[in-house]
Amino acid sequence: MPKTLHFPSPRHLHSLYGGREENLAHAERMLGVKLVTREDWLKIEPAAGQPAAHGAAGVERAEALFQFLNDARGQGMTIRTPDFHRITDGFARGEGEQMRALIDQPLVIATNRRTIVPKTLGQKLYLRSMLAHPIVFGIGPAGTGKTYLAMAAAVSALLRNEVERIVLTRPAVEAGETLGFLPGDLREKILPYLRPLYDALGDMLDTEDVARLSEKGIIEIAPLAYMRGRTLSRAFVVLDEAQNTTPEQMMMFLTRLGDDSRMVVTGDITQIDLPRAKSSGLLEVRHILADIPGIDFHTFSGADVVRHPLVTQIIAAYDAYRNPMDRENGAGEKS
Repeated sequence: MPKTLHFPSPRHLHSLYGGREENLAHAERMLGVKLVTREDWLKIEPAAGQPAAHGAAGVERAEALFQFLNDARGQGMTIRTPDFHRITDGFARGEGEQMRALIDQPLVIATNRRTIVPKTLGQKLYLRSMLAHPIVFGIGPAGTGKTYLAMAAAVSALLRNEVERIVLTRPAVEAGETLGFLPGDLREKILPYLRPLYDALGDMLDTEDVARLSEKGIIEIAPLAYMRGRTLSRAFVVLDEAQNTTPEQMMMFLTRLGDDSRMVVTGDITQIDLPRAKSSGLLEVRHILADIPGIDFHTFSGADVVRHPLVTQIIAAYDAYRNPMDRENGAGEKS
């Protein structure tokens, strides 16, 4: 039996499927329905030639899909084409209840200065993974929130007394620039590498709190080399820019894990700044640890970018350029 769903405005309805007609066509194919939109309403009916039982089931799943999308929008999620496809495919496979849990149990990170809400399905799944696993790898391009969400989760865990301290670390690898001859002591020389972590932390805690907690050692921000020989217990540990670790450094870091601790490792494998003779520990670790329970790998895509919309297009353009097949078709350099 056909169903007609009404929404507050045409713009509201369009936002549920990314405003793209091809997304509705994808839902029709996956769910076995016909979708018709006019103004602020969406009509769902069985596709032509469907058996009655299959047609009714398709309409029910499509209705549940758009209710889910509407609720997700209400929680601040921006629905983009890859998100729409991922969610639709999940409902088509009968995974609606599992998807529903992401909305019925909202994933929100509370810090002193702001409440942080994941903006894409990928971010929601990443946050859920951080809550469920002692070690999580967040791998993906710039602007996907992989480090920011990890730090927010760390601050939230500290404020809820789930951990006793936060340890934030990065490998001190230069991104094409030489900083070794800058004046200053060791702390002043390594500060540029750690500045992004301080900046993100300042979004979540008052400046005075950051200074006070740092003085007490409750929040520690240090280069990766400072982790050697330590055991990190009752701590939330975040390793950022992990693509610039060597395999030996990655193993050293992961084996610092102590009792009641959690680790999040973030990196972008397209931005490796290591010398060509050295391999990246982040590239290797997935092959080594993929099957170990308690360790989860979450991969972001360009669809999870939450910076300026141009960032998504820039990432896509670079991906196309790096693909030899695309370059042969004219996407690369001109001779």
